[in-house]
Amino acid sequence: MTRSMKLMLVVGTILLAGGLIGLGLMTPATVDNRVAAGAVAPDFAAQTLEPPVKTRGLIDYRGDVLLLNVWATWCHPCVEEMPTMQTVHEAYADQGLRVVAVSVDDAGTEQLIRDFQKEHGLTSEILHDPEWKIFDAYMMNGVPSTFLIDRMGVIRLVRFAEDWASPSNRAEIERLLGD
Repeated sequence: MTRSMKLMLVVGTILLAGGLIGLGLMTPATVDNRVAAGAVAPDFAAQTLEPPVKTRGLIDYRGDVLLLNVWATWCHPCVEEMPTMQTVHEAYADQGLRVVAVSVDDAGTEQLIRDFQKEHGLTSEILHDPEWKIFDAYMMNGVPSTFLIDRMGVIRLVRFAEDWASPSNRAEIERLLGD
């Protein structure tokens, strides 16, 4: 199957699932009121940190494997998890893995987030959602929460304060990149 055909399949699947959810015929899979593995990933809207500020959402990562992390600068487990996400970003970015970390720090803390990114040597994409809308969309209970989403927009793993560079997580990322 060509890359173009795969992309058309991804787009069609996401549009179909979105339509079914919109009509109320399909709902995201949940466990304890949280979005769970096997669910169609909900859309989100978060802003870039650098001007001109742009809004990014799930559609911007269509066709890639997405490691979507929700975090905050004040969250100690988030800080511990970040280097492992940077490791997989460096290892797999050229193979189609997008690592996107959405900060839920308060409005007006954009410089703090940029300083955090620089201090920790993070080169993956950092977005900002000071209104915590992604928190509600993904029915989260806390941060850090990370969702590994396949090319078709389906959540494959949900983890909290995880070592993303572990052999088992690398194997799952590699499996999804190979699909």
